[in-house]
Amino acid sequence: MGQDADKGFLSKKEENEIVEAIRKAELKTSGEIRVHLERSTEGKDIFERAMEVFHMLKMDNTKLDNGVLIYVAIEDRNFVIYGDKGINKVVPEDFWESTKDLIVSHFRKNNFKEGLVEGILKAGEQLQKHFPWDEGDTNQLSDQISKA
Repeated sequence: MGQDADKGFLSKKEENEIVEAIRKAELKTSGEIRVHLERSTEGKDIFERAMEVFHMLKMDNTKLDNGVLIYVAIEDRNFVIYGDKGINKVVPEDFWESTKDLIVSHFRKNNFKEGLVEGILKAGEQLQKHFPWDEGDTNQLSDQISKA
């Protein structure tokens, strides 16, 4: 699988734009956003697989439990937005659902990059509101797209 997991899904330029959106979203927050792409969940429940990836990427190690993972199973045509407990406690009840709907509206038109960028920026707004950037904050996790 590896680097070919997303063949045809995103161009290198689109991947760079997604990384840039993550950087922009994280500028004003201590929260951490990651995007993970893989071909398929290989028959696993997508939510369980997203949780495995969340732990594998050490997203549960953020100081304020405020990591957000956008996990995409490309061939399964499915994705999950997974927020750690710190952010889940404070975002509006319908936040993840409305963010998912926003991404789906772009994915349906095969605008994968736009969907991910909009989802990232929307998550960033909530992170900024509830976890504003502080003088001592450091980027705790990589902004690069991870792949399996």
